[in-house]
Amino acid sequence: MNEEEMTFKVIDDEGKEIECEILFTFESDETKKNYIVYTDNTLDEEGNTKVYASIYTPDTDNTKLLPIETEKEWKIIETILEELQKDTAKEEE
Repeated sequence: MNEEEMTFKVIDDEGKEIECEILFTFESDETKKNYIVYTDNTLDEEGNTKVYASIYTPDTDNTKLLPIETEKEWKIIETILEELQKDTAKEEE
């Protein structure tokens, strides 16, 4: 990962390199894991930017993104995203 630019590249299932932008990272007090929330800046059918999340280990040279497997972890991430959306909407008013 490139910390200064807040971007990194992944290889998709077809072997294509995709650049992703890091939206934010955080460590959960509940799970004691680190999470990364990012986008490849593509849009879904409704015109919303696609956002992804994974578990990662910071401070390693070759960071691997691991899947989020529990409903509890997804709920934590969804709650943070909802709060950020509310804050953004307030700033735009």
